[in-house]
Amino acid sequence: MCLGIPGQIVEFVDDERNIAKVDVSGIKRNVNACLVKEDNASIGDWVLIHVGFAMSILDEKEAQNTLKFLRELDGGLEEEMQMLKQSDIN
Repeated sequence: MCLGIPGQIVEFVDDERNIAKVDVSGIKRNVNACLVKEDNASIGDWVLIHVGFAMSILDEKEAQNTLKFLRELDGGLEEEMQMLKQSDIN
C-alpha cells in the first residue's frame, strides 16, 4: 500500500533539480519539490509526500491530523516509514 505522508520542508538542497529535504516524523529525506515550488513552498511548510514527490502544501493542523490518523491505522504509517528507511532516496 502507498500512502501520502505529511512532512515538513527543512531545506532546499538543489534548486536546479527542485530537491528539498523534508522531515517526516523524524526521518529526513530528499524529495522532488517541483510541484510545490510553483505554490511558493518555503522552509517550514508542511507538504504531502507521495512516491518521492511533494504533491501539495498543507497547513500544520491538517498535517498533524493526517499523521494522527495514519498512526491510528493498523500499522499504515509504520509500514510507510519502513519503506522510506529502506529506499535509496538520500
